[in-house]
Amino acid sequence: ARAADRGSSRASTIGTRYPADPTQSGSASDTANSTPAIGAAMKLPLFWIKLALPMCLTLAALLATARLSRPGFAVGRAWAALAAPVLAVWIATLVLLWLAPPDARLPLVMGNTWRVCPRNIALLSVPVFITVFWAMRGLAPTRLRLAGAAGGLLAGATAAIAYCFHCPEMGVPFWAVWYLLGMLIPTLAGVVLGPRLLNW
Repeated sequence: ARAADRGSSRASTIGTRYPADPTQSGSASDTANSTPAIGAAMKLPLFWIKLALPMCLTLAALLATARLSRPGFAVGRAWAALAAPVLAVWIATLVLLWLAPPDARLPLVMGNTWRVCPRNIALLSVPVFITVFWAMRGLAPTRLRLAGAAGGLLAGATAAIAYCFHCPEMGVPFWAVWYLLGMLIPTLAGVVLGPRLLNW
């Protein structure tokens, strides 16, 4: 029983936020207020695990985008590279939520900045989105919706890397929902806009 209690306590307290100013509130301003604590957060292994999610997706999306931007190139192992980090964070989330006490599960998922996280990642992705699609169009892609999705994901994942350095959330379940949702927004935009923006 003690082992189960320790597991539940660990799951419910696995970094949900940066060690930051205790005067912070649970509002959207938390993102800005947490910035001075980035130095302390970077000393935590969990911060680098957090950063690894968008970094792995960025590299995989870059490979998929490069292949889909040229006629006749197969995506190959890029699909597995895209799926692996998503599956890893989802599996970790399920384990943590299973170990956490019932009343701690929703806070682990929602965090304190769920209202602004996807929007901020989507907004940060706009300059990258424009640059990526401009470059892709010059390479003559043929599968326009699929190429657009890959380019949009590349933009979203790159934006999420930048956002990691400003977001106070340190809970794996939070990343599994809201970070991925933020990256999904430009991905879907790429699917919709790909045939128009990549048509050469």
